[in-house]
Amino acid sequence: MPAFRSGATVARVTTRTEATAPPADDAFARALSREIVASEILRAKVLAVMLSVLLAVVMASFAIGHDAIQKFVMRPVSWWVQVKVTGPFILYECFVVFILSRFAARGTHPPWVARYVNAAIEVSLPSVIMLVASTYVGPELVFGSWPSHLYFVFILAATLRLNFELPAFTGAVAAVEYMAVAFYLLPLSPSADQAFLTPLFHGGRAFLMLIAGIVAGLVATRLRANLERVLTESAARERVVNLFGQHVSPSVVDRLLGSVVETEAEARQVCVMFLDIRDFTAFTRQQTPSAVVGFLNHSFGFMVEAVDRHHGIVNKFLGDGFMAIFGAPLPDPRAAEHAVGAAREILAELDRRAASGEAVPRIGIGLHLGMAMTGNVGSSRRKEYTVIGDTVNLAARIEQLNKQTGSRLLVSGTVADALGASLGSAERLAQAVKGYAEPITVWRLD
Repeated sequence: MPAFRSGATVARVTTRTEATAPPADDAFARALSREIVASEILRAKVLAVMLSVLLAVVMASFAIGHDAIQKFVMRPVSWWVQVKVTGPFILYECFVVFILSRFAARGTHPPWVARYVNAAIEVSLPSVIMLVASTYVGPELVFGSWPSHLYFVFILAATLRLNFELPAFTGAVAAVEYMAVAFYLLPLSPSADQAFLTPLFHGGRAFLMLIAGIVAGLVATRLRANLERVLTESAARERVVNLFGQHVSPSVVDRLLGSVVETEAEARQVCVMFLDIRDFTAFTRQQTPSAVVGFLNHSFGFMVEAVDRHHGIVNKFLGDGFMAIFGAPLPDPRAAEHAVGAAREILAELDRRAASGEAVPRIGIGLHLGMAMTGNVGSSRRKEYTVIGDTVNLAARIEQLNKQTGSRLLVSGTVADALGASLGSAERLAQAVKGYAEPITVWRLD
């Protein structure tokens, strides 16, 4: 059991904060930046793989259907032409992955100008393919085949940039380049006899590219909003767990996230539970360390769950026992009732296991309800959520009285008063307590 100093016991749940740790907003910005860079890396990898597959398919098509394709071209097309056009863009995407990985390793992100330049370079591939293809086939085939639709692939991939501006910029660049290629390769005229040779025909396609960029930007904005929400919730959950310890149940974490929790020092009413396993020292002398740890984990497992179910938190493990708090960090007007309910559930489970023939530990539980100082105190390097005061001290003393009375569950008068009629039949005892001038009254509930 813990040592007591100056008549007060301090129960702590530890959270550590490095002195050089960034503020919460800065930490969130860093996390968001890492996710954006990771998304950019994924986008570049996808494009590199897609272009590699596209090059392989085109080369295979030319190899398999060489004679058929030659009927539609004005001069022979070698495999080297295809590699010479698409290959540099594949290498470029690999280079982008390398550079972005370096930024990710340093925890930074590329400057915004570089991202716009990158978008402009990538979306130029369809324009280059169309210009090169125009030297082998007629304009109708150039604008009617797959290269003219490749712009939309880059616009779609731009959603992984996770902002509105870059996808919209990609769509705008695609629209401008498409129209530039159209005016360069075709004798466009509003009065042309063929619709294919009118600016309106190609302007419609360019407009769709612009709209596609805007839609991709809206989707990217939505994806980013969802990412920010997930990161915010994750950071909030991590803060709660760090502040109140890993012994806080998921249900309590959810309640803390939905509440305004005061971590500054304040006085509040809490019910403190001390639980101790009897004869634990003698047991450890006869067992291996791994057996001792396994025994504790097996014993504490259902006990901690019982505390969780009754809206308490295990504030600190004490080797052969633990301390739990009801009524902090979240206020609970039924703290005493919930603490007694958790204690009785623990004892009932021990009895059930014993009846089934399982070897179970003998335990003692002490409960006391009273005012205590709670709050998050410490330095910039280490902070602790503390519960301090005579209430904590007396709860530990009451638990020790179980050894004298041969009981398993003792509660203080304040707990008995809070329970009222629900206390049921209980033996009232007056016991001398170390550190207190007068005997205190406790009730034996088991």
